[in-house]
Amino acid sequence: MSDIIQLLPDHVANQIAAGEVVQRPASIVKELLENSVDAGSSKIQLIIRDAGKNLLQVVDNGIGMSETDARLAFERHATSKIRSTEDIFKIATKGFRGEALASIAAVAQVELKTKQKDSPVGTNIYIEGGIFQFQEPVQTVEGSNFSVKNLFYNVPARRKFLKNDNVEFRHIIDEFQRVALAHENIEFEMFHNDEPVFKLRKGGQMQRIVDVFGRKLQPLLIPIKEDLGWVNLQGYVAKPEGAKKVRGEQFFFVNGRYFKSAYLSKAVQEAFDGLLQPGYIPSFFLYLELDPEKIDVNIHPQKTEVKFEDEALIFALMRSTIKRSLGIYNVAPSLDFERDPKMETFFSPSRSNPGAATPSAINVDRDFNPFVAEKISSEEKINLAELYEVTASAAPSKINLFEDEDLDEDLFRLPNGYWLLNKDGQTYMLDLGRMHRVLMSSHQENLPTKKAGQSLLFSLEYHLNEIEKNKYKSIKKYLPDFGFEMTLAQENVLRIEAVPEALKESQVIRFLEKIFEILEYRTEEDFYKYFEYQWVKLKTKSKFDFIYKTEVEQLVKDFIDLGFPQYTVNGKKCWLEVPFDDFKNKF
Repeated sequence: MSDIIQLLPDHVANQIAAGEVVQRPASIVKELLENSVDAGSSKIQLIIRDAGKNLLQVVDNGIGMSETDARLAFERHATSKIRSTEDIFKIATKGFRGEALASIAAVAQVELKTKQKDSPVGTNIYIEGGIFQFQEPVQTVEGSNFSVKNLFYNVPARRKFLKNDNVEFRHIIDEFQRVALAHENIEFEMFHNDEPVFKLRKGGQMQRIVDVFGRKLQPLLIPIKEDLGWVNLQGYVAKPEGAKKVRGEQFFFVNGRYFKSAYLSKAVQEAFDGLLQPGYIPSFFLYLELDPEKIDVNIHPQKTEVKFEDEALIFALMRSTIKRSLGIYNVAPSLDFERDPKMETFFSPSRSNPGAATPSAINVDRDFNPFVAEKISSEEKINLAELYEVTASAAPSKINLFEDEDLDEDLFRLPNGYWLLNKDGQTYMLDLGRMHRVLMSSHQENLPTKKAGQSLLFSLEYHLNEIEKNKYKSIKKYLPDFGFEMTLAQENVLRIEAVPEALKESQVIRFLEKIFEILEYRTEEDFYKYFEYQWVKLKTKSKFDFIYKTEVEQLVKDFIDLGFPQYTVNGKKCWLEVPFDDFKNKF
């Protein structure tokens, strides 16, 4: 029988290996931006076309490469970052494996122009599908200029699995933000289809966060700072009003490297205990600095997970520091550990017997007996038998938790905002907010109508971040149909001149924030459905908004007329049957 095992050709092996490094255009953005940071650049530009599918270009003013280094950089496992296995456990750079450029070149057409500071000319290299084409001298500026064109042109099966441009563009923005937030001392620019997306100047952490996410976030940020010597923690968390139901503004960095950690995210969440509504996630930007030997970044292909030597201590540090800062800025109650001056004498070390302090005088009636009635005058004597009879007759013969008023069914409010309903011999726990949402959706008059707008006496301003600005541009053609009139002014300020008639002025910004949360709208119908969904949510009362029982009675009557459905359109339960028989069995 002939042999069947054989070595793969290099270009095939590289294409397979590229699957770990290059999953989508955003993967290339991450690798190239991090290389530019490692090159000591003070300014980095990212230029993309068609969400990176046809062009990804990164231009920096770093140290550049020599002719030999430029050629070797595209070989697998060629790196300037490490020399031995021990170096992996004290990594101070972003990349170090030497796989990125080889993987990128295997699935795209790559051109590199680079020049060192003292070199008279630079070098130009072109590689196509992992196959070297040419290398020649070129006149170019100091630094490096990487162009990656036609991603996956030679692997059609991989290209067809790429998402549409909106989705891929959002992933690119995520990677760009992660690198930019970690390096506020570097100037970053980003362009998409010749349109500027980000222009980030050098500055401090606060300035970089605000430049990326918009000025409306600035008043919500609370500084976090703690230095224990072996670990330094600093950054910002947003006040509870900045929390959202969707993730997007949660960032951990260690030694300038972005990483994910469900464990440390729990520490932040616990610090906000009692301050957030269920389902809401706090926004945070937290930076750790510690000895590289105490962390391992080599446990994930994309290096987005980090293993800490003292993870439990970092968890405790993060939770306590955030909780303390929330207290200092009057967001959460904090304990006052200032010692009472009156206690100084008692705790004074000069006292040989601190327990020998003279006790306060306490008057005790040693003849008091609670089982002996006090002496009373004849006018004040009480016939206990008569008193018992009066009290017993005044007590109800039956304790009924449900009060019957106008509703045929019994209703009772629980302290947590839910209500109990007796119906057809069963008891149900009701979520009035969800019931109200179902009723709102069932009545067409509650939904937004096209061409129904009202002009505002004074225009409103909404400061968009770059992500929101791009979303606004994609949906602005639909907004006038619902009564919105707005224009995009300088510095990403959205001026709102008119709003739908049924929308209160105080609800406008909150409503727009929800509209901008969605990743993409493929069609006008998609936009209308989401617009309608958010409209109903905005107009829906929560279970805590029902104060009067008559309101609840009417809601329950309308809900019963609707058929007493158990689920909302999103599959969430409006009511639960209370298993009282199970409770009896427990006794």
